[in-house]
Amino acid sequence: MSRAGLLRLLVIVLLIGGVEFLCRIGIVDRFTMIPPSEMVASLVRLVGTADWFWPDVTYTLRNIIVATCMSVVGGFLAGLAVHALPRLRRVLDPLFSSYYSVPTFVLYPLLIVVFGIGPLSLIVMGAMFGIVAMIVATLNAIDRVPRVLLKVARVARMGSVSTALRLKLPAAAPHLFTGLKLGVAYSVIGVVAGEFILATEGIGRRIAYSYNNFDNATMYGMLVLILMLVAVANSLLQGWERRLHRRWYRR
Repeated sequence: MSRAGLLRLLVIVLLIGGVEFLCRIGIVDRFTMIPPSEMVASLVRLVGTADWFWPDVTYTLRNIIVATCMSVVGGFLAGLAVHALPRLRRVLDPLFSSYYSVPTFVLYPLLIVVFGIGPLSLIVMGAMFGIVAMIVATLNAIDRVPRVLLKVARVARMGSVSTALRLKLPAAAPHLFTGLKLGVAYSVIGVVAGEFILATEGIGRRIAYSYNNFDNATMYGMLVLILMLVAVANSLLQGWERRLHRRWYRR
């Protein structure tokens, strides 16, 4: 592990230890928050005993995976199309910049009307959250593609699709990870937050239900699960990104 990784781990351990200490000595009321050690113990208990645990987790993960794929693939393809049309890009750039200043959840009632109450509305919500971040990252990544590669494509008389897949994508890959990581994060936010608002199952629904019934053990146990899933996904993406950067800059 690198020095930065060790420092990051140390900061996390110190923060968790500080919260544990404050909870144990009573500065933080148990009605508000239980100690982190009890959160983990509650999660372990839920894994082994709660009959709803795996159906809810599977439901949420499936929606997140589909929403992430839609936002990443759709955002990349849309970014390629916008980059190929400079006039369209000049029109859309201000909209991309202000997109996240608009609360996307205001569209959730419309999504329910169109797609119904179910996973499809949640998937579309998650994809809407992540797709613009991927579009912007794709535009920035293609801007960094060396022009000599595009000249090679023209000399070789490669088509636009072949150029995009065989030259632009490999060259831009190291710079696309910002959009990929944001796409994953925003998709998680969109799906889980959508489950808070209106869903029949899922992790977000379970957390909201536990909150309304003052079941702190279940609520914090599921929150720990979300943090663990996001941390693992982010670590995997960072490792993949570092390998791509090493391969690219060795050339």
